[in-house]
Amino acid sequence: MKSFIKKFAAVFSAAAMTAVSMPDISPAIAADTVFPYTIQGEDMDGAELWTKIYADEFPGYIGEGFTYITGGPVSFNLTVPEDGMYQVNVRGLQILDKDGGRMETIAINGVEYSKTVPYYNTWTDIDFGVVRLKAGENEIAFLNKYGYLAIDEVTVTEAQFPDVTAATGIPCDPKATAETKSLMKYLQSVYGKHIISGQQEIYGGGHSVATDIRYDASQDKCIDGKGKEYVIDRDSEAVDKDGNKFYWHCSDDVRTYTYDEQNRNYKYDYYDQEFDYCAEVSGKYPAIRGFDFMNYNPLYGWDDGTTQRAVEWVKERGGIATACWHINVPTDFASYEVGEAVDWSKCTYKNGTDFKVANAYTKGTKENEYFDLAIEDLAEQFLILQENNVPILWRPFHEAEGNGGADGSGAWFWWSQEGAEVYKNLWNYLYDKLTNEYGLHNLIWEQNLYAWSDESAQWYAGDDKVDIVGFDKYDTVYNRHDGLTSGPNYDCNSNVYWSLHNYVNGEKMIGIMENSTIPSVSNITTEKATWLYFCTWYDNGQDNFISGDNYNDAAAVKEMYQSDLCITLDELPKDLYSSGGTNPKPTDPVPTDKPTDSTAPSAEVSLLGDANCDGQVTIADSTAILQALGNPDKYGLSAQGAANADCCDPGDGVLPSDALAIQKIDAKLLAKLPDITE
Repeated sequence: MKSFIKKFAAVFSAAAMTAVSMPDISPAIAADTVFPYTIQGEDMDGAELWTKIYADEFPGYIGEGFTYITGGPVSFNLTVPEDGMYQVNVRGLQILDKDGGRMETIAINGVEYSKTVPYYNTWTDIDFGVVRLKAGENEIAFLNKYGYLAIDEVTVTEAQFPDVTAATGIPCDPKATAETKSLMKYLQSVYGKHIISGQQEIYGGGHSVATDIRYDASQDKCIDGKGKEYVIDRDSEAVDKDGNKFYWHCSDDVRTYTYDEQNRNYKYDYYDQEFDYCAEVSGKYPAIRGFDFMNYNPLYGWDDGTTQRAVEWVKERGGIATACWHINVPTDFASYEVGEAVDWSKCTYKNGTDFKVANAYTKGTKENEYFDLAIEDLAEQFLILQENNVPILWRPFHEAEGNGGADGSGAWFWWSQEGAEVYKNLWNYLYDKLTNEYGLHNLIWEQNLYAWSDESAQWYAGDDKVDIVGFDKYDTVYNRHDGLTSGPNYDCNSNVYWSLHNYVNGEKMIGIMENSTIPSVSNITTEKATWLYFCTWYDNGQDNFISGDNYNDAAAVKEMYQSDLCITLDELPKDLYSSGGTNPKPTDPVPTDKPTDSTAPSAEVSLLGDANCDGQVTIADSTAILQALGNPDKYGLSAQGAANADCCDPGDGVLPSDALAIQKIDAKLLAKLPDITE
């Protein structure tokens, strides 16, 4: 439905124009809508007045009648002063589909949102969710995609947001380790205030990188093109198809290299590609590293180093580890002998197999025998983590609902193909095995959920076996709400966020556990969807989720990673696993009093005076310091920024005199920093 602005025009003769002043023909500006705003269904643009639906009467409507969507859209306009969030409710009926409900579509300025409306044969308040309206005039329309929705009236109110920080920081496992409790305490302390950055690593063989290292049989050495010699693993001796001796592995102080029979050189597996990319474009590493324990399994399992990398990430780099589990089953389970090794190509984690999920937790079945072996392999690795005091955000059986439906009809993976009840039984079985049988108490249990319809909540495993819920955000090329048809989709999916919040009654933290495009800072801020963290999926050559500009523009990655909203690896507290992160995020208040030596910035100076860490010293750095001192709750300096900012009498902390020193540089009253006063 197009909206029209009335304009006034006048035609004057040349003589009249010399005698009469030209009237103002500027378009009239609509006044801001007063909320709450209610409009009768029959009063909307494109609406027809109904008092009954064919032969059936539905008394109790307000006003002259209602409208029934059978043809074109019905719509109305609202005007708001600035971008903001608004709640839309419909007093309506849906009398066609009793069983599965009926999909209905609302469009906000042409951008469509759909939800399944259950069967209602009496006038009922239907929640169409919280939507974003832009500054100025907006159109809200109800479309006849599937239609047959009766609307008595529509009410729009300014959205009211609950206090999400009330979510619990206590693990559901009462025997959780001290490190696990400390991590949960920290997560709860930043939830609703910041978003923690994350990145998934590639699993299996990693990114293969070729080198010019070769085995020189005449010298019995592994050397590269510059003559550097590498240590040979003498236990890995082998012979190629032509009878030539070689060694599978050689190494240096950095890594181990593997022989490539086809090219007769050595290569290595590069697991840090995505992480180094983030650091390259933003100067910062993600705080969370995602792992996958799929390769530890009874079928084709091998140790790809995932466990050791998780230990190193937490223990040596001070990061947070999260993990999923693409656990495979044999494609043809009926003919599989439990314990038999099979080629990976004969395995799958997808749906459509003959593996009976309900049998996986039923003693005496072949499926249960196999699944217990898979859990045993997994528990062996998790025990190593626990022995090293490493807690992990544990996300099994992810993306449970798939495309929707409590019966499992929309399932993507085998663990969901028999529906929500069987899925929850499987979850409970895994929880009991890992927690009670194997004594694993270093796990923070995470569950992926969706928000396709009211049925989606049926997949939730329960407060006593879930610590954090979340959503996997892959919406770059579909279901986008920015009006574009290509390029990165910076939507923050606030409608999903608040649906998940309702599923758990606000008692659990909510994260983006996988994503293609990272939501933008501005969208998160405006829409109040304060996700706990995001975790971008890895690059695979075809879908380069972090480095591909169709998913994430480098400038947008930099903006997020350098924002006050985002927590990066360098900003995690040093006591993360001992005291719940009692030391603040570096962008929290800069002390206004001179700090003692024990509280002075600990980061190394990268460029003296560069308080905003943009690689140069300008008047903007002076402004950044003054803002941090004047309003520390809103403006703050990173640890690096605080170290750089201490440019007047270094060592006395960040003070107004540092801002003045930068102003002297800008006015050329000072040749260089630091400024040393008498």
